[in-house]
Amino acid sequence: MRLSRLLPLLSGCALTALASPVLAQDAPVVAPPPAARAIAIENEAAVPAPPGAVVAIPAEWSPVPTDELGRTAYGLYLSGRLAAFRGDNVIGANLLAQSQALTPEQPVVGEEAFRSGLFAGDLETLAELAPSVQDTPLLAEAARLVVIVDDLNNGDASTGLSMLRQQPFAEPFETIGRYIMPSVAAAAGDWDLALAPVTAPSTDIDSLVLRHQRVRLLEIRRRNAEAEAEYRALTASTLGAQLFSADFGRFLERRGRRDEALTIYEASLTGSSPDPEALVGRTRVLARAAAPSLPTIRENAAFAIKLAAIQSAERRERDVAAIFLRLADSLGQDDEVSLRLGLSLVSLGHETSAREAFSRVTTANPILYAGAQFGRGLSFQRDDRDDEALAAFRLADASAPGQMEVVLRLGQQLIGMGRHEEALAVLNRPQVNVAGQPVELRFLRGATLETLGRVDEAEAELWAALSAAPDNPTILNTLGYMWVDSGRRVEQGAEMLARAHAAEPENGNIQDSLGWAQFRQGQYDVAVETLEGAVSKEPANAEINDHLGDAYWQVGRTREAQWQWNRVLTLDPDAERRAEVEQKLAKGLSIAPPVAAGQS
Repeated sequence: MRLSRLLPLLSGCALTALASPVLAQDAPVVAPPPAARAIAIENEAAVPAPPGAVVAIPAEWSPVPTDELGRTAYGLYLSGRLAAFRGDNVIGANLLAQSQALTPEQPVVGEEAFRSGLFAGDLETLAELAPSVQDTPLLAEAARLVVIVDDLNNGDASTGLSMLRQQPFAEPFETIGRYIMPSVAAAAGDWDLALAPVTAPSTDIDSLVLRHQRVRLLEIRRRNAEAEAEYRALTASTLGAQLFSADFGRFLERRGRRDEALTIYEASLTGSSPDPEALVGRTRVLARAAAPSLPTIRENAAFAIKLAAIQSAERRERDVAAIFLRLADSLGQDDEVSLRLGLSLVSLGHETSAREAFSRVTTANPILYAGAQFGRGLSFQRDDRDDEALAAFRLADASAPGQMEVVLRLGQQLIGMGRHEEALAVLNRPQVNVAGQPVELRFLRGATLETLGRVDEAEAELWAALSAAPDNPTILNTLGYMWVDSGRRVEQGAEMLARAHAAEPENGNIQDSLGWAQFRQGQYDVAVETLEGAVSKEPANAEINDHLGDAYWQVGRTREAQWQWNRVLTLDPDAERRAEVEQKLAKGLSIAPPVAAGQS
């Protein structure tokens, strides 16, 4: 059973439109009860049912169940759904759980509260809600996993071990059930089961994970010689080395073998995928700092759950990955888990919860911290919270100053906020403005220079960017339009704009550039047709509407030209364009003669 079977259970029902949590108190929404179980309860206050009790579903409530603050079950339910819809799973899950506590006989409410709680990560509440989802097989499996992890978290692993032994999990939980068995057994005191040798060859991921569980438990039992032999077998394969070399280095540090650990760390920092944990280890060894502590059994289980989440994410099972990461996160703070959880929640549209996860990543590992701040910045960008986005990008840049993607986003954010000189200073750093830099940085620098009126420098940067990516429609459009609008190379710019439009025919901004090139060459009838198409694609763009007005004027359609110019004034143009349009409305359009072929 893969994601296709899990998604319908996690998606929930359609959100009821709601203006605010306060208004949610007014309109009751009750799931239609099965007729055979419908029992009317009149003039009785809601009384919480004992755990696990089966309570009949009322056809109606009188009075409506309310909590000690006077909030109705209906309002709590709808407010919880709204919070979850807005990306705040923690608040949403809490409100839904409160609604379920008032209406234990409502299976829909219990299932909604449990679904939302899976992404919020409140294991204690989820364990309490587990009986409410026993009639939904896949949610029941998730509830069983939650109870096992919660018991492990609370020091009662024997119950969890019994549950694992009674019945294996079905997919998509089967893998995680096998992965955590050794740690649960160890926590329950069954060391024979916990340390049972892994007989499968160490070539597949499942075998590697189980061997890694065993090697950590061997160290916990101070069977260090066996642990070292297992580590060497683990890291003999390429995948094993990628996953577990840094952990082997930490083991060697704890044995006082710093030089051997340093060799492993430095090897892990080579190649196309350097390990951020190896960087931290190398720094620690060179500073002769204290060796890292031995992982606990709970941390060992969390590591296994994290690897199961990574596998789910690689299979694009985003919901499952987020749930697994919440389970791992509940077992203790781990920066990589928090970062991956944030990324997983972002992929599901849970922006508020994602930012909370990102914010818990510490500065211990500068690469992970930079990644988390970068994720926060992107999330704030999506919510149009510019100042917070800029602050997050600055933190990411300070933590990992050589990361070109961070520099690019920081520059874009500054430009979007109109801070072009600051953006140019970032883009012109000696370690950024180098040979072989990403073409996106050259393009952004060129566009910024053009905005600042430094056209010669802009032309050089944009030409360098185009030379590196000759078919890029964005670069073709920017340089081509600059040449057309400035009158420098109208014919050559027009040819570039035609290529850009052919590559992206549905891009209204590029079509506007092409229409303006036709206008500048005196092809007014063609320009009208082209610009009308651009306006239809970008009707709220002041510049495109302004260009169409100019084209209408030149073909004698003065009334339509004036209508377009008036339309520009309603689209919040900048001060310069507003003044130009007002002048045209007062006196008409006066332009220089078109550029003839061969003149550019």
